[in-house]
Amino acid sequence: MKIFITGGAGYIGSHIVKTLGEAGHELLIYDNLSTGHEWAVLYGRLITGELADTIHLNDVLSTFRPEAVMHFAASIQVEESVREPLKYYRNNVVNTINLLEAMVKQGIRNFIYSSTAAVYGIPERMPVDEMVPLNPINPYGASKVMVETILRDMSRAHDFRYIALRYFNVAGADPEGRIGQAYKESTHLITRALKTAKGEFPKLLIYGTDYPTPDGTCIRDYIHVNDLADAHIRALDHLMAGKESDVMNCGYGHGFSVKEVVETARKVTGINFLTEETDRRPGDPPALTADSTRLRNKTGWIPRHDDLEFIIQTAWNWEKN
Repeated sequence: MKIFITGGAGYIGSHIVKTLGEAGHELLIYDNLSTGHEWAVLYGRLITGELADTIHLNDVLSTFRPEAVMHFAASIQVEESVREPLKYYRNNVVNTINLLEAMVKQGIRNFIYSSTAAVYGIPERMPVDEMVPLNPINPYGASKVMVETILRDMSRAHDFRYIALRYFNVAGADPEGRIGQAYKESTHLITRALKTAKGEFPKLLIYGTDYPTPDGTCIRDYIHVNDLADAHIRALDHLMAGKESDVMNCGYGHGFSVKEVVETARKVTGINFLTEETDRRPGDPPALTADSTRLRNKTGWIPRHDDLEFIIQTAWNWEKN
């Protein structure tokens, strides 16, 4: 199958590219390399480009003629989105509209969208299923809700089908050690903990210890990036089999607190790195865990790496290399 992948040189996108490439698909990756890396693209062909450049984007799509598009190009940092909301609405919403318009123009009808658990805000129940009302508490989550609304309306107006996968906390690295997280300024807890263990940071800041959770720190559902990649493959198969558009949660259904992640990172690395407790960050909900029943039942997805120690070990192996 011919698949066009935006943001395929980034952390999550590159793992999906690897999984698709190993399955023999023909891939074209479109990335501006602002946070991605050319070396992370292990399969397919990489074209450097901007989604804001609609002329170039249309030319590339009309030449490649993909059967499906997977969209990973987005700004993703919650705290930054609170400080710079216009950046998030421009990149995550306007640029996605550019991509969707190009797809309609070129007659491309199958779309896998990278969404987020941030669309739920502070949910009314947990684990969170897809029927929980969407109530984002930061511009990042709000930008993803906007796109999901656009996708729903597009599917009614055009010959167009999509699956929006709502990620919970993606972590870990390729167990073979070929690719992993390589953001210049990562805000992901596990990555920052491991970089602190390596000595790149003098201490790990714990943002908020007064949340209504057992130990006072935020709880998150950490999903290994390879399990997430498999979810994308199964979602694409679902669409290509002619099934209807949908939204699906991607997570394990249980979570770990910040302090539990810190202790597991210390165990994996064997390093008792320094932490410091500080104030809450704006836009952080106390807890988020996923009910992924819909994904499991509709696509047959079965996670293989539901183990925090394994997740952190793969990330640590990557960091050491």
